[in-house]
Amino acid sequence: MTITRRALALTSIATAALLVACGGGGSSSSGGGTQFEREGDRALGSASAPVTVIEYASTSCPHCAEFHEDVFPAIEARYIDTGQVRFVFREMLTGEPRLAQAGFMLARCAPEDRYFDVIDLLFQQQQSIFQAAGSPTGARNEFWNIAQTVGMTRDQFNDCITNAELRDAVNDAHNQAIEDEIDGTPRFVINGHILDAERSGGQLVYHWNDAPLMINGETVPATVDEDTFIRIFDHFVAENGGAPTADTPAED
Repeated sequence: MTITRRALALTSIATAALLVACGGGGSSSSGGGTQFEREGDRALGSASAPVTVIEYASTSCPHCAEFHEDVFPAIEARYIDTGQVRFVFREMLTGEPRLAQAGFMLARCAPEDRYFDVIDLLFQQQQSIFQAAGSPTGARNEFWNIAQTVGMTRDQFNDCITNAELRDAVNDAHNQAIEDEIDGTPRFVINGHILDAERSGGQLVYHWNDAPLMINGETVPATVDEDTFIRIFDHFVAENGGAPTADTPAED
């Protein structure tokens, strides 16, 4: 899935030919949800995966963009595509809220199987969107360029970003995240418990289920990089009876 989905996200504007109606968006999920999901969640991966990871993120959060550019491709290839992790994405309006709101509205207007393609592009084009937002013309054309990659017409795009019902739905998602006690992005919930960063012994380490996360007898530094997240995902897959892939050796 990694190559196919990300290739679609990078499709040239000139090759976008499919005209789509501006709908309510949906999930790119495989089958139904898991016990950790709620109605309306958008997810990637098998619902029978032993590990469910929920990410709360904003398309205008620079750290979220770094995660999706530098870490997520490896996570998707090693765990999501192999059936070991169900990855759920929840929207939050951090960073530049108005830009995040417009981005999520655009993603929801895409066909259901293109929601994550739009999210990918929003992260990839985040700096361009920020720069455009500071110009006299604003960021509207940046969003329009992304809309064309999923086949939207100009009228469909205009209807999408002025849709009050969609705007309310995105705001509701953000408010639900606050009710979930999420106070920043990116924030991850693994099998129902928040992965928090807290100080322990003078070091900032990950906590999970109200205790320091211990892997092979060691705490895990609270960093967001590929090696750390592979270590974390390996641990939870093994702990929950998952089968390691050829690229993901089992823990000792």
